[in-house]
Amino acid sequence: MRPPTPRLRRPNGRVTAAAIAGLLALAVATPASSNTTPGPDARERVHEYEVTGPRTAAQRTAVAATGASVDAVRKDSIVITADAGQAERIRRMGYPLRVLPGPPDRSGGMKPAPFDFPPADAKYHNYKEAMAEIDADVAAYPSLMSKQVIGKSYEGRDIVAVKITSSAKTADGAGTADAAKAPVKAVAKAAAKPEVLFTAHQHAREHLTVEMALYLLKEFGSQYGKDDRVTKMVDSRVIWVVPDLNPDGGEYDIASGSYRSWRKNRQPNNGSSSRGTDLNRNWDYKWGCCGGSSGSTGSETYRGSGPESAPEVKVVADFVRTRVVGGKQQIKAAIDFHTYSELVLWPFGWTYDDTAAGMTQDDRDAFAKVGTSMARSNGYTPEQSSDLYITDGTIDDWLWGNQKIFAYTFEMYPSSAGAGGFYPPDEVIDRETARNRDAVLQLLENADCMYRSIGKEQQYCT
Repeated sequence: MRPPTPRLRRPNGRVTAAAIAGLLALAVATPASSNTTPGPDARERVHEYEVTGPRTAAQRTAVAATGASVDAVRKDSIVITADAGQAERIRRMGYPLRVLPGPPDRSGGMKPAPFDFPPADAKYHNYKEAMAEIDADVAAYPSLMSKQVIGKSYEGRDIVAVKITSSAKTADGAGTADAAKAPVKAVAKAAAKPEVLFTAHQHAREHLTVEMALYLLKEFGSQYGKDDRVTKMVDSRVIWVVPDLNPDGGEYDIASGSYRSWRKNRQPNNGSSSRGTDLNRNWDYKWGCCGGSSGSTGSETYRGSGPESAPEVKVVADFVRTRVVGGKQQIKAAIDFHTYSELVLWPFGWTYDDTAAGMTQDDRDAFAKVGTSMARSNGYTPEQSSDLYITDGTIDDWLWGNQKIFAYTFEMYPSSAGAGGFYPPDEVIDRETARNRDAVLQLLENADCMYRSIGKEQQYCT
């Protein structure tokens, strides 16, 4: 377990509006890049850079306002993905940039196969393999798992949700043979199991997150009846796993048999040769509100033409809305898996304030208490999302701000670009997915009453 990265807090917990305005004004002083630059396939025009100098959340937000994506945050520098125009604007802000190496060559000297991972990373699952793995798990554990196609990606690939819960027992522990004889009250209680959502792969190049989702399916299936914590959670919760929100982008990233460092989906943008929307800037809460996304189609953080304009986002948002039963959202907690940096993040991303409209002090304290506990178990660093930089239109802000779901982002392994960045070798898959086992179980165990973590169960959960 690595020692936690020092937290980068703003002075007195706040940044003044004047300071933010000044930095953003500097960031936008140069005209924005044309919507046609760079083209979607001109990846040689987009690079990862280490930017030395930004140390505060406001400074990092100003860098992101150029349209670059902030990929990792360090004490005295950040790693970004940017085109040449964005990089030049950042240099004019006074920050030195160093070009980082491109995606690794893992061909092993072999000819790469199209639409597949390089030979040295063969343990990663492409879309077809992941769907086959999901089908195999559902077939192996039919009393625990079922698969639903909840919609289609832009290019027509299935987006699936796997439901995991025990059909062999009700929430009161009665067997199915006894369920028909059970009192109506007991059956109603069984139907009201708290639900928990796990999502993965909003960003195409973050393939380790698909492996995380597949690990969860395997673990909940194979350990049911063997591991007490897993068994209890599968009996008393409804677990939803959406293993791949961005199948088109993921397939494009490996389409040449080598890595392209693609981030967005593959949706065309009207009037532009640049494809793709950043799915994690397209959610319908504070969309485009606060300088935490880009309106330029060529940007890595392009927020789309409107909230939920990306079909993949609308599919998952519609699914979450179907879990409102009797006026109450049944999903109580969620984790959205990303890479990289080894972080546990919670809302809000759109404001530097720890509390704001829609977030009370008790809400914030419950988020932080459970988030910090999960981070202790996996060795990640816990913090509010905006401690890094401002983002808007993100899934966690939407899940909490719109649906009141306690939603976290896990930024998985590695901790740095030097350790593999978005493309860690496949040898780490088993270790790094299992690393989150206890944290996932902690969220499931807290999901019925997140406020129990701060000693306020009686106030909020009875």
